Amino acid sequence: MYPGVWAFVSLLGIAYWVLLRRLGARAREGALWESRLRRATYFAGLLCLWVALDWPIGPLGAGYLASAHMVQFLLIALVAPPLLLYGLPSGAFERLANRPAVLGFLRVVTHPLVALAFFNVTLIATHWPSVVDSMMGSQLGSFLLDMAWWVAGLVLWWPVVAPVPARPGFAYLYKIGYLILATIVNTPVFALLTFSGLPLYATYELSPPIQGISPRVDQQLAGLIMKIGGGLIFWAAITVLFYRWYRAEHAAGEA
Repeated sequence: MYPGVWAFVSLLGIAYWVLLRRLGARAREGALWESRLRRATYFAGLLCLWVALDWPIGPLGAGYLASAHMVQFLLIALVAPPLLLYGLPSGAFERLANRPAVLGFLRVVTHPLVALAFFNVTLIATHWPSVVDSMMGSQLGSFLLDMAWWVAGLVLWWPVVAPVPARPGFAYLYKIGYLILATIVNTPVFALLTFSGLPLYATYELSPPIQGISPRVDQQLAGLIMKIGGGLIFWAAITVLFYRWYRAEHAAGEA
């Protein structure tokens, strides 16, 4: 594991362990299987970050293949954040609810419309050719791109996964509609990558060639990975929400 990746993933793991220690018994509330599920989910999120940032996907995405770079994006922005958020114990969110300043900030930043707009702006900015070429030339720039994706992913998934701040009007049906909108916002970037007549990124066009794939085909593959892969992730989440909505309605009908 590269030192920077090890440090980042380890920091998140240590922070989680410290949080569990501080919460004590409150972190073990509810059924034992649920507590274990949350912990397993959190560490699955850490595993996604490690896979995205370490060898071989990390080095390939950093300067060889735009398609590998897109796999990184999916793992960092769309897969890891909901796993990490769901893996947090309920006591962590209760602490946030007891801090008015933090709660007020979260209420604005994670408002569904604000979150969707923030994610879309970050998506476009971090895939703009001049931004990618200028930042991918250094390890720091590449790391900042990855962190921008991660933060944008946390903001995007927060209204769906996190219970704080409470949004009683943002029920299952609205969450489903929110994620359907999220499947649409990547269309401009997908179209730019897939239908551009020339390679857009000098970083990948001028990189050492990989046998069997040209920069143009690699770029098209990146666009398809974004659209199809991202769609599968969102629709998997939509399916889970629909199932939970059905169970809630069924339980209410029997009450």
